[in-house]
Amino acid sequence: MSEKPARILVVDDDPELRALLQRFLAEHGYQVRSVDGGKAMDGALQRQPADVVVLDLMMPGEDGLAILRRLRAGGDQVPVIMLTARGDPVDRVLGLEMGADDYLAKPFLPRELVARIASLLRRLGPERNMSRDETVKVGPLTINFSTMTASRGGTVLPLSSREYALLAALARSIGRPLSRAQLIDRALGRDAEVTDRAIDVAVARLRRAIGDDAASPRHIRTVWGVGYVLTEGDDG
Repeated sequence: MSEKPARILVVDDDPELRALLQRFLAEHGYQVRSVDGGKAMDGALQRQPADVVVLDLMMPGEDGLAILRRLRAGGDQVPVIMLTARGDPVDRVLGLEMGADDYLAKPFLPRELVARIASLLRRLGPERNMSRDETVKVGPLTINFSTMTASRGGTVLPLSSREYALLAALARSIGRPLSRAQLIDRALGRDAEVTDRAIDVAVARLRRAIGDDAASPRHIRTVWGVGYVLTEGDDG
């Protein structure tokens, strides 16, 4: 049974780059649309959702970080790969902290973008194929693998796709500690350029997002010398 092609939305103010990426990604089997800024992106997403948004950071008016901040603040967790001409690692950190799923510095080979998109879709793919009612309850948390969402007390949590992938990996091994390397492999993909420190930061962000106490976490607990484990906690 053939799968529908993944839908990619390219948001960049450079018409030549948009045309290049649209042609190259289409040649690799993706359904591609391209727009020149945040307002056009809003209209495109209203007409048809995207599986991945490729978002340029350096754009006039509303830049990529502002667009990403607005998406996440509005509860839109569409996976985002950020593009930037800047080489400053601070930009990468800012983008990832605000909810980007990956980051690619210009200039880049279009083939590398294809690889990043494929890696991101692989990470999220298994959850899309789960049965409709497959969920895991962890104390007050409910992780729904079908809708790729997590809720607490009936309220859906505004997790980024990266945060959800991390929580889902922990939930699939509930009660069993996972090392940082295992979390990188299971949640971010084997080819992800992620350090152990970045995993620690991601876990800290995830704890805040699910309402876990950073000083004395009940659900995502540190196992010293090993990694992290998801537990039922003691608050039911």
